[in-house]
Amino acid sequence: MAARTPLSELLPQRIALIKPSALGDIMHSLPVLAWLRRRYPQAHISWVVNRLYEPLLAGHPDLDAILPFDRHKARGFFQGTWTLGRFLKHIRRQHFDLVIDLQGLFRTGLMSFCSRAPRRVGLRSAREGSRWFYTDVIDDAPSEQHAAPSPPTPLPPGRGEHAVERYWRVAQALGAPAEPLPFHLPVSAEALHWAGAALAGLARPWLAVGVGARWRTKRWPPEHFATLVNKVQHHYGGTAIFVGAPDEVDLARQAARGVRGPMRDYAGQTTLPQLAGLLAQVDVLLANDTGPLHLAVALGRPVVAPFTCTQVRRTGPYGQAHRAVQTKVWCAGSLVKQCSRLDCMVELTPERLWPVLDEVLATCLCQLNTPRPLGEGPGVRVSA
Repeated sequence: MAARTPLSELLPQRIALIKPSALGDIMHSLPVLAWLRRRYPQAHISWVVNRLYEPLLAGHPDLDAILPFDRHKARGFFQGTWTLGRFLKHIRRQHFDLVIDLQGLFRTGLMSFCSRAPRRVGLRSAREGSRWFYTDVIDDAPSEQHAAPSPPTPLPPGRGEHAVERYWRVAQALGAPAEPLPFHLPVSAEALHWAGAALAGLARPWLAVGVGARWRTKRWPPEHFATLVNKVQHHYGGTAIFVGAPDEVDLARQAARGVRGPMRDYAGQTTLPQLAGLLAQVDVLLANDTGPLHLAVALGRPVVAPFTCTQVRRTGPYGQAHRAVQTKVWCAGSLVKQCSRLDCMVELTPERLWPVLDEVLATCLCQLNTPRPLGEGPGVRVSA
C-alpha cells in the first residue's frame, strides 16, 4: 500500500471547516481559517456552521461559502433524521478533498465521513466516537514542558490547554507555525453604522456589560455587575450598555435596575452583526465566560471577566488572560453546569474584579482623546 501524503504536503482544492457552534468556539476557530486561506490561497473554502451564526461569518474574506446547518429543525427523531439526511447529501455534492472537524461530536464526525473527502481531519480529544470517522487524528495533548498544573477536577486527555491552541494543532499539522494567527472577523458597514447611531451622544467611556451565560454556574450575580458598574461610573462616568441574547433579557434587567448612572439596555434587541458592531466600538466589555466575551476579544476590544466554574487557561479571553479573575474556592474551574452551593459567587466579589477593570479604564481614559475610526480594532475588517 502506498504511503499517504503527509498533511503538510497536501494541496487541496476544496476544503470544509466544520465548527457549527457555539459563538465562543467559532471565534476560537478563526485563526485556523486564517491559516487555511494563507496556506491555500487558491482553494475553495467553506464553513459548516449552525444557521444561527451564519450572519456573523457572512462576507468573511477568507471564506468562499457558508454551509448553514439548521440545528433547530434537527430536533426530534423523524424531523431530525430527515434534516440531517438532506444536509449530508448536500455536503456530499460539494466534492471536498479536505474536511476539518473542529467540533468533534458524532454529528459532525458523520458530516465529515459523508462528505467522502479523501482526507478527514479531527482532534484526538473528539467525543462520541467521532474519531472513527477521520482519516487523520491530530494529537492535541499539550507537551509536558508546557502543560499547566492539574486542575481540581481531572480533565479529559488533550483538554489542558486553551481552545485556540488546541484547534491550532490542526493548522500546525497542515504546516502552520507554532503561534496562532491573529483573529480576523468581518463587521458589516451597516452594522457599524447602526451601532454608531446607537452609541451617539452617550457619555464615554462606553462599558458593555454581558450578564448572561448558558450555564447557571457561569452566571456571576446581576447585583455584582450592578455594583461594579456603579463603581465605574463613580470614578470614570460613562455609560453602561447591556448586551445579551433574548433568553438573557431578565438577567440584564435585574442588573440594570441596580445601576444608578446612565445606561442603555440592548439585551435581546440586536442581531448578531449588530452585536458585533456594538462590541467593535465600546471601550471595554465586562462579561461572563460566554459568546460576547470571545466575540469582543476577536474584535480586538479589551475585556474583563469573572471566572467561576470554567478555567481561564482553557477558555479565558485569549491574549487577555490577565484580565480574567478566577474564583479561589476549592472547586474552582470544575466545569460543572449545575451546583446547589455556588460558593464561588460569594467569594468572587466585585472588589476582586475592580483593580483589573480600574486599570483597563485608566488606560482607556488616556486614549479617549485620540479619536478611533469607526469600528477600528486589531480583529476588525469592515465588509460591504
